[in-house]
Amino acid sequence: MSGTTRALRSDAERTVRTILEAAERVFAADPAASMEQVAEAAGVARTTVHRRFASREALLEALAAVAAREFGAAVEAAHPETTPPLVALYQVTVNVLRVKRRWPFALELDRPGGSEPAWAHAEVELRCDRLLQRAKDDGVLRAGADLAWAKWVYYALIGVAARMRECEIDAAATRVVDTLLCGVGTGQGLTRKGADVS
Repeated sequence: MSGTTRALRSDAERTVRTILEAAERVFAADPAASMEQVAEAAGVARTTVHRRFASREALLEALAAVAAREFGAAVEAAHPETTPPLVALYQVTVNVLRVKRRWPFALELDRPGGSEPAWAHAEVELRCDRLLQRAKDDGVLRAGADLAWAKWVYYALIGVAARMRECEIDAAATRVVDTLLCGVGTGQGLTRKGADVS
């Protein structure tokens, strides 16, 4: 490949990335926004957007795909199968928060089963299940912990932390993991012997 060809490809990739980042901002503010509004936000001609993406749906598909790839890569970068579970839990949380704050709209797009985003999300969920099982086996989670419940609590905490943009990512990740592992109460929960909830 010649230097000119590489430069043209690199320029095209930058243009696509610029359009996708603009689409994220525009659609997050107004999900019904037009391709023209995306072009304006990206600082490119409307024809440039239409040349790269044949339709609004194609743009949404590309947006969901790039966010899903970054989501999967964020989890992969934490090495959740080999890093000690507590460290992996924290690092996954940091990495995922970064992606969720970058692509909040795109990560919520409903994509059909079998699509790249659907596959990526399913793979992340599987890796999360394995990490929580390792955490339980390692004593990070208590022996009787319901892992399905723990996973949904963890997801909910990450969702809240992703929206709390005033909280720096490392601090937000620490809060998520601390809340997952320790809660916010005194430990005198309803399942304690003798608790009267009637």
